[in-house]
Amino acid sequence: MARRYDPGRRERIIDAAIRVVAAEGIAGLSHRTVAAEADVPLGSTTYHFASLDELLVTALRRCNENFARTVHESACLADPAVPTAEALTRLLEGWFAGGRGPMELEYELYLAALRRPALRAVAAEWADGLTEVIASRTDPATARALVALLDGISLQVLLTGGDFDAAHTREMLGRIVAGAGR
Repeated sequence: MARRYDPGRRERIIDAAIRVVAAEGIAGLSHRTVAAEADVPLGSTTYHFASLDELLVTALRRCNENFARTVHESACLADPAVPTAEALTRLLEGWFAGGRGPMELEYELYLAALRRPALRAVAAEWADGLTEVIASRTDPATARALVALLDGISLQVLLTGGDFDAAHTREMLGRIVAGAGR
């Protein structure tokens, strides 16, 4: 039987892996579950991705790219007239407005790097990319502190099931920005 040309198969496999992790968590990810979700033969997943870690790295990188696009398209971050704390609060508010599902998925992949060393470099790309954007408004050390606070607030809201508190976020971010001038 002739092999069928399917140039989009690799992308469908990545998208399927993201859907599987979103629905079942990383524990539910296997070549078999991804193949079923992508509606491709099992051998296709192992052909394109020799290991689950390789597939997870690619999925996390896709999430990072989507996140980076959101950050770079942010009008409030691009506008120097918008104070940094306000711009970052609006950015975080926008993420939460998109629903918890995408953020939970991104954090699940991001935190998987704790147990999967293969993911660590790509997980660091997320923080490094955001730090670089924020550093254009302040110094690098303050940018790293702001990213850490954004990360912490996001995780707390996701883990507790609470509501995003824009006023509190704006105040805490503002304190870090104000402290940078001392």
